[in-house]
Amino acid sequence: MRYTRLGSTGLEVSALSLGCMSFGESARGNHRWSLDEESSRTIIRQALEAGVNFFDTANVYSDGSSEEITGRALRDYAARDDVIIATKVHGRMRPGPNGGGLSRRAIMSEIDHSLRRLGVDYVDLYQIHRFDPHTPLEETLEALHDVVKAGKARYIGASSMHSWQFAKALYTSELHGWTRFASMQNHYNLLYREEEREMLPLCADQGIGVIPWSPLARGRLTRPWDAVTARTETDEFGANLYHEDDRIIVERVAEIAAKRGIPAAQVALAWLGQNPVVTAPIVGVTKPEHLEDAVAALDVELDAEEVGLLEAPYAPHPVAGFR
Repeated sequence: MRYTRLGSTGLEVSALSLGCMSFGESARGNHRWSLDEESSRTIIRQALEAGVNFFDTANVYSDGSSEEITGRALRDYAARDDVIIATKVHGRMRPGPNGGGLSRRAIMSEIDHSLRRLGVDYVDLYQIHRFDPHTPLEETLEALHDVVKAGKARYIGASSMHSWQFAKALYTSELHGWTRFASMQNHYNLLYREEEREMLPLCADQGIGVIPWSPLARGRLTRPWDAVTARTETDEFGANLYHEDDRIIVERVAEIAAKRGIPAAQVALAWLGQNPVVTAPIVGVTKPEHLEDAVAALDVELDAEEVGLLEAPYAPHPVAGFR
């Protein structure tokens, strides 16, 4: 395993982050395909043994049960000082007023709920899951600053939003002397490269760590385009992210993988990892071999011809992943 700094911070994270959305009680929340606790613990332990120290979850994943399962496993298998725990706030956790969003009330309430579910005193990275247009930005940023000053989070991060919104947030934090975002968790992979236009250059300029979600396009880059899985049949959000025109890229990933004699996932992750702006892709895992492929991809180097074949068919996409 390789380790790197999260943006311009001193925090050392593994070059892969284990995405914990795959872990949770299937009867809770919207992820009917999530793994039960026993299967989840097996993968978390495998990740730790591979050297992964960076684990990313969220309060909304399986209605909090992802945090519960992840927290119990990390307590059993690792020392708290040896792991980097990241979680998120924004999504609706209960019906009625103040059940979601990024108000001061929501942030202060949800950080305590997340810490309780995770079974820890602090998280290393507390992220806003999306931008909240209904709450003054200053209210959100000051609340996050207070969470850090209270010792409940070490760093703060952001997720998918417009570049102008992120730039405004960075400026506002600096203006008031508040804790600055250390990372951007955005939608970026071979099938969706719109982030290359503004967000990635902004992050490079501002020393922001980039930890892309869905680096394998929700598995589409790992299997034939027409393949059907339990997740594809129930993933309403993912169904709107990619389109028929992306088929050729998936086919080229498979072609290069076949020539090299490696799984397609390794090719897709190797392409992402060669971008110096990317800190650590967040990889979702439901089978042990998925994690093995992700770790092996760290040693795959694509040549210029392969990169050209993968990138050439890309066409501009509508902005996706912000909701």
